[in-house]
Amino acid sequence: MKKLIAFTITICTFIHLYSQNTYAFFGSFNRDKNTEGIYVYQLDMMSGNLSKVTTFTGILNPSFLTLSPDGKYVFACTESKTPNGGSVSSFKFNPENKSLTFINKQKSGGENPVYLTVHKNGKWLVNGNYTEGSVSVYPILENGTIQPYVQNFQYTEGSIDQGRQDRSHIHSTIFSPNFDYLFLPDLGADEIRTYRFENEKNQPLQEAEIPFTKTTLGSGPRHFTFHPNGKFAYCIEEMGGAVSVYSYENGKLNNLQRINTHSEKYKDDFESSDVHISPDGKFLYASNRGSENNIAIFSIQQDGKLKTVGYQSTKGKHPRVFGLDPTGKFLIATNAGSGDVVVFKRNPETGLLKKVGKKIKIKSVSCVQIKEY
Repeated sequence: MKKLIAFTITICTFIHLYSQNTYAFFGSFNRDKNTEGIYVYQLDMMSGNLSKVTTFTGILNPSFLTLSPDGKYVFACTESKTPNGGSVSSFKFNPENKSLTFINKQKSGGENPVYLTVHKNGKWLVNGNYTEGSVSVYPILENGTIQPYVQNFQYTEGSIDQGRQDRSHIHSTIFSPNFDYLFLPDLGADEIRTYRFENEKNQPLQEAEIPFTKTTLGSGPRHFTFHPNGKFAYCIEEMGGAVSVYSYENGKLNNLQRINTHSEKYKDDFESSDVHISPDGKFLYASNRGSENNIAIFSIQQDGKLKTVGYQSTKGKHPRVFGLDPTGKFLIATNAGSGDVVVFKRNPETGLLKKVGKKIKIKSVSCVQIKEY
């Protein structure tokens, strides 16, 4: 009887893996809207291979992508790194006929949009602008159309590094686990800005009791994520080459630890970039660009603190953004410098990564988002 149950579970798992459709969406710094900008691939959940589904031509520098909660719509930072430009664009993705269709775009409210996030109700889009240091909030209609922004806050404060921190540089926009707060890591000001998010109001961003959390001077906070249990938060610091660990409760961050994303071999010129946690909450992954070009792997302790496990080369240059599929089986790294995408299989017990599948070439690939349909 036990053998029959085990066999049945195996068959059900096998059928699930083959019946599901998992897609990876890639943006790029295409520099020319007459060339492909967004790429959609299907991820084989058995082998880790990626197969091209469709692409979109007609937009410039889609540097970052995010998806609506139901996966129907793809939102992109467009005209990034474009003088006097900057926009956010909306697309409809149809997994049945594997098509990506442009809907509309709006001004980003600042130069060089770099990060987008969507509220869990699918009705709000939040964009962070890097160069001019600002955040914009947009209503989203049911058909995926982005409305003009209803709020745009501009910041000016800088920090100690005049070459990199002459003014504010918002680098990501992250909702709290309950979607009632919004966090904005500001690389230029060395702080994580905080707002209450009241989604029923016409202007949802409201002043928080604690409007910002200071980070180490010169650290350059970049990307930010929460533990699946909602009790801890993690911020990767681009210039400091570290991850800061915080306890979290009701919009408040309290520092627990700051740990390097690099070995003792590296002393300066850090370019730490992205940070994600495995769905089971056991491991944290952080990417390093520059001379390292790797993923730092940490185990997460019961108290939220991190312990270094090791480092995995991304098999390319400048891993700007990476992503984990919803099951946590695969990690996909985008190497913007070498223009390639590499898939790694994740060991759920050790957290270690092993390259699988074939390397995919995408010129100046900028980001990835992974969604199961």
